[in-house]
Amino acid sequence: MPLHALRRVLTATSAAVGALALGLTTTPAQAATPLNYAALGDSYSAASGVLPVDVTSPLCLRSTANYAHVIAARTTARLRDVTCGAARTKDFTEAQCPGVAPQTDAVTADTDLVTLTIGGNDNGTFVHAVTACGTAGILSGGRGSPCKDRYGSSFDDEIDAHTCPALTSALRGVRAKGPRASVTVLGYPWITPPTSDPSCFVRLPVATGDVPYLHALQAHLNAVVRRAAEETGATYVDFAEASAGHDACRPVGTRWTEPLLFGQNVVPVHPNALGERRMAERTLDVLGLG
Repeated sequence: MPLHALRRVLTATSAAVGALALGLTTTPAQAATPLNYAALGDSYSAASGVLPVDVTSPLCLRSTANYAHVIAARTTARLRDVTCGAARTKDFTEAQCPGVAPQTDAVTADTDLVTLTIGGNDNGTFVHAVTACGTAGILSGGRGSPCKDRYGSSFDDEIDAHTCPALTSALRGVRAKGPRASVTVLGYPWITPPTSDPSCFVRLPVATGDVPYLHALQAHLNAVVRRAAEETGATYVDFAEASAGHDACRPVGTRWTEPLLFGQNVVPVHPNALGERRMAERTLDVLGLG
Protein backbone atom coordinates (compact mmCIF):
# COMPACT_ATOMS: atom_id res chain seq x y z
CA MET A 1 0.00 0.00 0.00
CA PRO A 2 1.43 3.44 -0.91
CA LEU A 3 2.43 5.62 2.03
CA HIS A 4 0.01 8.37 1.07
CA ALA A 5 -2.78 5.80 1.33
CA LEU A 6 -1.59 4.86 4.82
CA ARG A 7 -1.76 8.48 5.81
CA ARG A 8 -5.32 8.69 4.54
CA VAL A 9 -6.24 5.70 6.67
CA LEU A 10 -4.99 7.53 9.75
CA THR A 11 -6.07 11.09 9.02
CA ALA A 12 -9.05 10.89 6.67
CA THR A 13 -11.45 13.65 7.50
CA SER A 14 -14.41 11.99 5.86
CA ALA A 15 -15.47 8.48 5.03
CA ALA A 16 -16.20 9.52 1.47
CA VAL A 17 -12.58 10.60 0.84
CA GLY A 18 -11.30 7.41 2.47
CA ALA A 19 -13.57 5.27 0.31
CA LEU A 20 -12.39 7.01 -2.85
CA ALA A 21 -8.69 6.64 -1.97
CA LEU A 22 -8.72 3.10 -0.59
CA GLY A 23 -11.67 1.49 -2.33
CA LEU A 24 -13.48 0.80 0.93
CA THR A 25 -17.19 0.97 1.60
CA THR A 26 -17.95 3.08 4.67
CA THR A 27 -20.69 5.16 6.17
CA PRO A 28 -20.35 8.93 6.68
CA ALA A 29 -20.20 8.53 10.46
CA GLN A 30 -17.60 5.76 10.50
CA ALA A 31 -14.28 6.57 12.17
CA ALA A 32 -10.91 6.04 10.46
CA THR A 33 -9.81 2.40 10.59
CA PRO A 34 -6.63 1.81 12.65
CA LEU A 35 -3.65 0.38 10.82
CA ASN A 36 -2.85 -3.29 11.22
CA TYR A 37 0.81 -3.06 12.15
CA ALA A 38 3.34 -5.92 12.43
CA ALA A 39 6.74 -5.21 14.00
CA LEU A 40 9.54 -7.64 13.14
CA GLY A 41 13.27 -7.64 13.69
CA ASP A 42 16.18 -8.12 16.03
CA SER A 43 17.28 -6.59 19.35
CA TYR A 44 17.48 -3.09 17.86
CA SER A 45 13.80 -3.47 17.01
CA ALA A 46 12.99 -5.14 20.31
CA ALA A 47 14.91 -2.53 22.35
CA SER A 48 16.62 -5.28 24.31
CA GLY A 49 17.89 -3.89 27.60
CA VAL A 50 15.36 -1.06 27.78
CA LEU A 51 12.74 -1.08 30.53
CA PRO A 52 9.93 -1.97 30.89
CA VAL A 53 10.27 -5.54 29.64
CA ASP A 54 7.46 -7.16 27.67
CA VAL A 55 6.61 -10.05 30.00
CA THR A 56 4.60 -11.83 27.28
CA SER A 57 7.84 -12.92 25.59
CA PRO A 58 10.68 -13.02 28.14
CA LEU A 59 13.00 -15.03 25.87
CA CYS A 60 13.07 -12.16 23.37
CA LEU A 61 14.19 -9.42 25.79
CA ARG A 62 11.59 -7.19 24.18
CA SER A 63 10.71 -3.80 25.64
CA THR A 64 7.31 -2.14 25.57
CA ALA A 65 9.25 1.10 24.96
CA ASN A 66 10.68 -0.06 21.62
CA TYR A 67 10.21 2.02 18.50
CA ALA A 68 7.28 -0.11 17.36
CA HIS A 69 5.31 0.73 20.51
CA VAL A 70 6.09 4.42 20.07
CA ILE A 71 4.90 4.32 16.46
CA ALA A 72 1.75 2.40 17.41
CA ALA A 73 0.92 4.82 20.23
CA ARG A 74 1.28 7.86 17.98
CA THR A 75 -0.76 6.39 15.13
CA THR A 76 -3.29 4.36 17.20
CA ALA A 77 -2.31 1.36 15.10
CA ARG A 78 -3.16 -2.20 16.13
CA LEU A 79 0.29 -3.56 16.88
CA ARG A 80 1.47 -7.14 16.71
CA ASP A 81 5.03 -7.03 18.02
CA VAL A 82 7.17 -10.13 17.41
CA THR A 83 10.58 -8.42 17.56
CA CYS A 84 13.14 -10.58 19.31
CA GLY A 85 16.67 -10.15 20.56
CA ALA A 86 19.34 -12.09 18.63
CA ALA A 87 17.01 -12.60 15.65
CA ARG A 88 18.59 -13.30 12.28
CA THR A 89 17.04 -13.21 8.83
CA LYS A 90 16.38 -16.95 8.97
CA ASP A 91 14.15 -16.40 12.00
CA PHE A 92 11.62 -14.71 9.76
CA THR A 93 10.69 -18.13 8.38
CA GLU A 94 11.94 -20.51 11.11
CA ALA A 95 11.21 -20.74 14.84
CA GLN A 96 14.00 -18.86 16.61
CA CYS A 97 13.68 -21.08 19.67
CA PRO A 98 10.92 -23.09 21.39
CA GLY A 99 7.96 -20.80 21.96
CA VAL A 100 9.18 -18.14 19.52
CA ALA A 101 7.43 -18.66 16.18
CA PRO A 102 8.71 -17.54 12.76
CA GLN A 103 8.34 -13.77 12.68
CA THR A 104 6.51 -13.57 9.36
CA ASP A 105 3.65 -15.51 10.96
CA ALA A 106 2.65 -12.07 12.28
CA VAL A 107 2.22 -10.72 8.73
CA THR A 108 -1.07 -11.44 6.98
CA ALA A 109 -3.04 -10.31 3.95
CA ASP A 110 -4.68 -7.66 6.17
CA THR A 111 -1.41 -6.15 7.41
CA ASP A 112 -1.06 -2.46 6.48
CA LEU A 113 2.36 -1.65 7.89
CA VAL A 114 5.50 -3.68 8.66
CA THR A 115 8.63 -2.27 10.29
CA LEU A 116 11.87 -4.10 10.96
CA THR A 117 15.59 -3.85 11.64
CA ILE A 118 17.51 -7.00 10.73
CA GLY A 119 20.87 -8.20 9.42
CA GLY A 120 23.29 -7.25 12.19
CA ASN A 121 23.19 -10.72 13.76
CA ASP A 122 23.68 -12.64 10.52
CA ASN A 123 27.21 -14.12 10.57
CA GLY A 124 27.50 -12.64 14.08
CA THR A 125 28.56 -9.36 12.47
CA PHE A 126 27.93 -7.00 15.39
CA VAL A 127 28.75 -9.39 18.22
CA HIS A 128 31.95 -10.71 16.67
CA ALA A 129 33.22 -7.36 15.45
CA VAL A 130 32.53 -5.43 18.66
CA THR A 131 33.85 -8.23 20.87
CA ALA A 132 36.95 -8.80 18.74
CA CYS A 133 37.77 -5.12 18.46
CA GLY A 134 37.08 -4.48 22.13
CA THR A 135 39.37 -7.32 23.19
CA ALA A 136 42.09 -6.22 20.78
CA GLY A 137 41.73 -2.65 22.01
CA ILE A 138 42.26 -3.63 25.63
CA LEU A 139 45.26 -5.80 24.81
CA SER A 140 46.87 -3.05 22.74
CA GLY A 141 46.18 -0.35 25.32
CA GLY A 142 44.11 1.47 22.72
CA ARG A 143 46.97 1.93 20.27
CA GLY A 144 47.09 1.14 16.57
CA SER A 145 44.50 -0.86 14.65
CA PRO A 146 44.91 -4.44 15.91
CA CYS A 147 41.39 -5.49 14.96
CA LYS A 148 41.66 -4.20 11.40
CA ASP A 149 45.12 -5.70 11.09
CA ARG A 150 43.86 -9.14 12.10
CA TYR A 151 40.43 -9.30 10.47
CA GLY A 152 40.85 -7.01 7.48
CA SER A 153 37.91 -7.29 5.09
CA SER A 154 36.57 -10.55 6.56
CA PHE A 155 33.51 -8.95 8.21
CA ASP A 156 32.70 -7.02 5.04
CA ASP A 157 33.19 -10.14 2.93
CA GLU A 158 30.68 -12.04 5.08
CA ILE A 159 28.14 -9.24 4.68
CA ASP A 160 28.46 -9.27 0.90
CA ALA A 161 28.52 -13.04 0.52
CA HIS A 162 25.82 -14.02 3.02
CA THR A 163 23.96 -11.14 4.68
CA CYS A 164 23.07 -9.35 1.46
CA PRO A 165 21.25 -12.24 -0.24
CA ALA A 166 19.67 -13.32 3.05
CA LEU A 167 18.22 -9.83 3.57
CA THR A 168 16.76 -9.72 0.08
CA SER A 169 15.20 -13.16 0.52
CA ALA A 170 13.77 -12.26 3.93
CA LEU A 171 12.18 -9.06 2.64
CA ARG A 172 10.66 -10.88 -0.31
CA GLY A 173 9.16 -13.31 2.17
CA VAL A 174 7.62 -10.44 4.13
CA ARG A 175 6.19 -9.00 0.92
CA ALA A 176 4.67 -12.38 -0.01
CA LYS A 177 2.95 -12.69 3.36
CA GLY A 178 1.64 -9.11 3.34
CA PRO A 179 1.18 -8.09 -0.30
CA ARG A 180 -0.65 -4.85 0.49
CA ALA A 181 1.53 -3.81 3.42
CA SER A 182 3.95 -0.90 3.40
CA VAL A 183 7.25 -2.55 4.42
CA THR A 184 9.67 -0.20 6.16
CA VAL A 185 13.25 -1.20 6.94
CA LEU A 186 15.17 0.81 9.53
CA GLY A 187 18.95 1.06 9.38
CA TYR A 188 21.17 0.85 12.44
CA PRO A 189 22.02 4.10 14.28
CA TRP A 190 25.71 4.76 14.81
CA ILE A 191 27.56 2.83 17.51
CA THR A 192 30.93 4.57 17.15
CA PRO A 193 31.93 8.07 16.11
CA PRO A 194 33.70 8.34 12.72
CA THR A 195 37.07 8.95 14.41
CA SER A 196 38.57 7.99 17.74
CA ASP A 197 37.56 9.77 20.93
CA PRO A 198 40.26 9.03 23.56
CA SER A 199 37.92 10.01 26.39
CA CYS A 200 35.58 7.18 25.35
CA PHE A 201 38.08 4.34 25.61
CA VAL A 202 37.07 3.37 29.15
CA ARG A 203 33.47 2.88 27.95
CA LEU A 204 34.15 1.67 24.41
CA PRO A 205 37.63 0.08 24.54
CA VAL A 206 38.38 0.12 20.83
CA ALA A 207 41.87 1.05 19.61
CA THR A 208 42.36 4.41 17.93
CA GLY A 209 42.71 2.97 14.43
CA ASP A 210 39.84 0.53 14.86
CA VAL A 211 37.16 3.12 15.63
CA PRO A 212 36.91 4.21 11.97
CA TYR A 213 37.22 0.54 10.98
CA LEU A 214 34.08 -0.34 12.96
CA HIS A 215 32.32 2.80 11.74
CA ALA A 216 33.00 1.83 8.12
CA LEU A 217 31.80 -1.73 8.80
CA GLN A 218 28.49 -0.44 10.12
CA ALA A 219 28.16 1.92 7.15
CA HIS A 220 28.70 -1.07 4.84
CA LEU A 221 26.02 -3.12 6.61
CA ASN A 222 23.55 -0.24 6.39
CA ALA A 223 24.31 0.18 2.68
CA VAL A 224 23.49 -3.49 2.13
CA VAL A 225 20.27 -3.16 4.14
CA ARG A 226 19.31 -0.15 2.02
CA ARG A 227 20.03 -2.05 -1.19
CA ALA A 228 17.88 -5.00 -0.11
CA ALA A 229 15.04 -2.64 0.78
CA GLU A 230 15.21 -0.89 -2.57
CA GLU A 231 15.37 -4.16 -4.52
CA THR A 232 12.21 -5.44 -2.81
CA GLY A 233 10.16 -2.24 -2.97
CA ALA A 234 10.47 -1.46 0.73
CA THR A 235 11.08 1.95 2.30
CA TYR A 236 14.47 2.44 3.92
CA VAL A 237 14.87 4.71 6.95
CA ASP A 238 18.42 6.10 7.01
CA PHE A 239 19.99 7.10 10.33
CA ALA A 240 23.42 8.07 8.99
CA GLU A 241 22.73 11.78 9.41
CA ALA A 242 20.04 11.63 12.10
CA SER A 243 22.14 9.62 14.57
CA ALA A 244 25.43 11.42 13.89
CA GLY A 245 26.64 12.88 17.18
CA HIS A 246 24.48 10.43 19.15
CA ASP A 247 26.86 7.45 19.19
CA ALA A 248 27.87 5.43 22.25
CA CYS A 249 30.69 7.84 23.12
CA ARG A 250 28.29 10.70 23.82
CA PRO A 251 26.99 11.58 27.30
CA VAL A 252 23.72 10.37 28.78
CA GLY A 253 20.85 12.33 27.32
CA THR A 254 22.65 12.76 23.99
CA ARG A 255 23.62 9.24 23.00
CA TRP A 256 21.10 6.95 21.36
CA THR A 257 23.26 3.85 21.72
CA GLU A 258 24.83 2.60 24.94
CA PRO A 259 28.56 1.82 25.21
CA LEU A 260 30.14 -1.56 25.83
CA LEU A 261 31.03 -0.74 29.46
CA PHE A 262 29.46 1.44 32.17
CA GLY A 263 26.27 2.09 30.21
CA GLN A 264 22.71 2.40 31.45
CA ASN A 265 21.19 -0.60 29.66
CA VAL A 266 21.38 -4.21 30.77
CA VAL A 267 22.29 -5.05 27.16
CA PRO A 268 25.28 -2.97 25.98
CA VAL A 269 25.91 -1.57 22.47
CA HIS A 270 22.18 -1.24 21.84
CA PRO A 271 19.79 1.69 21.59
CA ASN A 272 18.52 3.19 24.82
CA ALA A 273 15.00 4.52 25.36
CA LEU A 274 15.92 7.89 23.83
CA GLY A 275 17.35 6.14 20.78
CA GLU A 276 14.21 4.08 20.31
CA ARG A 277 12.03 7.20 20.49
CA ARG A 278 14.21 9.00 17.96
CA MET A 279 14.13 5.97 15.65
CA ALA A 280 10.35 6.00 15.86
CA GLU A 281 10.13 9.72 15.20
CA ARG A 282 12.41 9.51 12.19
CA THR A 283 10.35 6.62 10.81
CA LEU A 284 7.08 8.48 11.28
CA ASP A 285 8.56 11.45 9.47
CA VAL A 286 9.79 9.34 6.53
CA LEU A 287 6.38 7.65 6.25
CA GLY A 288 4.53 10.95 6.50
CA LEU A 289 2.71 9.77 9.61
CA GLY A 290 4.29 12.13 12.14
